[in-house]
Amino acid sequence: MEEFSKTLYVGLDVHKESIAVAYAPEERGTEVVSLGAIGTRQCDIDKLIRKLQSKGAPLVFVYEAGPCGYWLYRYLTRQGLNCHVVAPSLIPRKPGDRVKTDRRDAVLLARLMRSGDLTSIYVPRVEDEAVRDLSRAREASLGVLKDAKLRLKSFLLRHGHHYSGRANWNAAHLRYLAKVVCPTPAQQIVFQEYVRTVTERTELLQRLEAELLEQAKPWRLYPVVEALQALRGVQFTVAITTIAELGDLTRFDNPRQLMSYLGLTPSEYSSGDRRRLGGITKAGNGHARRVLIEAAKAYRHRAKISEQIQARQQHLPAPIRDIAWRAQVRLCGRYRKLLARGKHPNTIAAAVARELAAFMWAIARTQAVSV
Repeated sequence: MEEFSKTLYVGLDVHKESIAVAYAPEERGTEVVSLGAIGTRQCDIDKLIRKLQSKGAPLVFVYEAGPCGYWLYRYLTRQGLNCHVVAPSLIPRKPGDRVKTDRRDAVLLARLMRSGDLTSIYVPRVEDEAVRDLSRAREASLGVLKDAKLRLKSFLLRHGHHYSGRANWNAAHLRYLAKVVCPTPAQQIVFQEYVRTVTERTELLQRLEAELLEQAKPWRLYPVVEALQALRGVQFTVAITTIAELGDLTRFDNPRQLMSYLGLTPSEYSSGDRRRLGGITKAGNGHARRVLIEAAKAYRHRAKISEQIQARQQHLPAPIRDIAWRAQVRLCGRYRKLLARGKHPNTIAAAVARELAAFMWAIARTQAVSV
């Protein structure tokens, strides 16, 4: 028992139907022990816990974030055990190592957790993940709707039907589609099915958006969602997506950490006295990064408090409105300066989005202090 008197670091390689297990005693140089694979049922997890606890040492579990989600983390923490979920992209690996198995992955996780070389990720609460799932369902539904509209437009163009107005699916556009007659019955069926698909996907998107708004109102982070809408280009969809994906922004110590987490900071390759910067790293959360870059494009116009922004700001405290105005002045000027220097619009949007994230962090911190 003295051999295992200190902490045991338990690496778990989690899959749908099996979990490879290995543990490493705290003493450096001690061999990592592989326990093989177990099932994913609750009884299998309980049996593993009892087996490891019989060694009389504190346990620290670790596994990679992946498609299996956070159920294992939540189950272990409910048992009072210490568990970490780590980012797969930040796990150190030897360049020449070309062998990958579940057993080797579990052993590697246990060894790296013992040496402190793993980076834990933020695990959202259950209610936070529920809002995030609803937000992602809305985003996915929007993508499917765009694809369905594109297929319908391509079909009409291929058969010589071209709508002269704006195809924005308003009443006039729908009346035009109702008058379309295809050359053959088969093509008419295809056309009607395409129209029906667009209609169904539009209704699905509307249901999800309504449900997202309803579920967001009692959410503990909804005051931050409202506060972020004081910013230009940050309406409800952008605000709810950002907070649903990132959680509480005040968990970041400073804006630079948030920018890095979003993957909006430039990549760098420097050696000696030579410094070379590349495109943004695109690390971290891609959903939040996408909506922020889209919101940043609103700053291509001059700074102005429009009626829509004024309506969103009227119930917000003065400090938050002040931050939003400083953001407008700063980011609108930043956009014009970069454009005058000949920068590509996508590069400008990424640069403005990086600074927009910093203003979001400031608003979240101010809102938290005012509560």
